[in-house]
Amino acid sequence: MGTRKAKMKRSNRAVRRPNRSLGGDIFIIVVLACFGAFFAFPLVFAINHAFKPLDELFIFPPRLFVINPTMSNLQDLFILMSRSWVTFTRYVFNTVFITAAGTLGHLIIASMGAYAVSKYVFPGSKLFFNIVITTLMFTGFVTAIPNFLILANLGWIDTYLAVIVPSFAFPLGFFLMKQFIDTVPQSLVESAKIDGATEWSIYSRIVMPLVKPAWLTCMIFSVQALWNNPQQNLIYTEQLKPLPFALQQIVGSPHTPNVARMGVGAAVALVMMVVPITLFIIAQSNILHTMANSGIKE
Repeated sequence: MGTRKAKMKRSNRAVRRPNRSLGGDIFIIVVLACFGAFFAFPLVFAINHAFKPLDELFIFPPRLFVINPTMSNLQDLFILMSRSWVTFTRYVFNTVFITAAGTLGHLIIASMGAYAVSKYVFPGSKLFFNIVITTLMFTGFVTAIPNFLILANLGWIDTYLAVIVPSFAFPLGFFLMKQFIDTVPQSLVESAKIDGATEWSIYSRIVMPLVKPAWLTCMIFSVQALWNNPQQNLIYTEQLKPLPFALQQIVGSPHTPNVARMGVGAAVALVMMVVPITLFIIAQSNILHTMANSGIKE
């Protein structure tokens, strides 16, 4: 018996041993490092570009790293913003308010709708989910005209609502939340009901904490979409315009760029990247977990 157990332990160790050689591990590490460098290249270039003096911005071929770093680009940006007749803080407030309200509303509506579709069977539930999946194929350019007509009829053009309310219906967030809520056992929900928990308690205290990676990922996507959107077709009053539109005005039109403000444009790109990248770094583990498990069911 003792020798049989020893053989079984040795066989189990052999099964657990990875079926890769040292050369295979090195190859995988090299390939992953190459992909990592490839995807990091735009970020490294943008950061260095923001600190290049004007003469280095026009060097051909362009250089990845800055030779003589300078803060003049950022200083010129803040000087130009301080001269605007609408204060810089007002633009920042508009962007933060739109982003925060739109993201919060999207998380609440997407999670509630996903909870209902995932844990309850009602007439048309599958059809509704299929419609949501179908909308993932359409970009914002396809729905821009009908969206504008609806908002115009509601009288929301040139208000915060024109940007905030449509962001509630971001279909990718609903899809991710539904896929993750599907992994929550139905027996857990039924046990909570037997213990006397209300629907709101089950949703807020049981389901939402279990799907934290999903709603953190939805938050990142929503913030990125709202933070970088100038909303130039929906908001016309200068006091209501977000920060991206104000910065875009300073740099000039992409079709007729202002050569003297190329450094300011590089600084603008860096400023607009700070918030989405910071949020992604904070929640990256949850985002990767969501991407890896969004299609997995029990």
